[in-house]
Amino acid sequence: MATLHDRLLDYWGLSVVSGETAPGARLPQPNVSPIPSRTVTREVTRVLETMGLVTVKRKAGATANPRTMWNPYDPQVIEWRLRSKDRASALRELTELRTAVEPTAARLAAERATPDEWALLTESAINMVANSDNADGEDYLNADIQFHQTLMLASGNCMLAALGNVIASMLTGRTRHNLMPTMADASALRLHGDVAAFIRKHDGQAAEEAMRAIINEARSAIETQSDSESDASACK
Repeated sequence: MATLHDRLLDYWGLSVVSGETAPGARLPQPNVSPIPSRTVTREVTRVLETMGLVTVKRKAGATANPRTMWNPYDPQVIEWRLRSKDRASALRELTELRTAVEPTAARLAAERATPDEWALLTESAINMVANSDNADGEDYLNADIQFHQTLMLASGNCMLAALGNVIASMLTGRTRHNLMPTMADASALRLHGDVAAFIRKHDGQAAEEAMRAIINEARSAIETQSDSESDASACK
């Protein structure tokens, strides 16, 4: 069960990210029960401040910041964006980020991955296949996250590895918000196995191309789902 701290953080954070609390405006009165103490509200505003969502000043209290001041890589900020009307934009930006970094990570991993990392990539790809008839479930999600986080780590680049949690947040968001099909795409499953195999063979170009194909498939699936949601909304 979520603590009072977590519930207030979620309420205020989503309020800012969704635009309900406009930039420059003070945070709304806590809409949680029981009424949080000053200690709790102070702790929550400090967390929001570290995310760049608010500015805290004496006497003025906490006021919402414009998007340019947010930390866009914070997993919680990503999760709030995916729960807001900004979902389509967030998914597009995250996919563009993946396009920019994951193929490069795959190429570097073909040069730098350790045997343990290659084994973990292979295990993850196998577990995705094993759970492919429940691709919108937790077991498939966990295998998918493990694959992509391991890939980023195997690049041997600390900056790329640090983006693993951002990619994990996107994958989690697709599942949490019903953007994943029940049955996994067969070509995507094969491509995950291909990436692991090419990395094992030290074929950087092939690994890069296979990883780019995975992201293109994901982009297509997201766009199809978004179009379906738009059509459904238009009928209401």
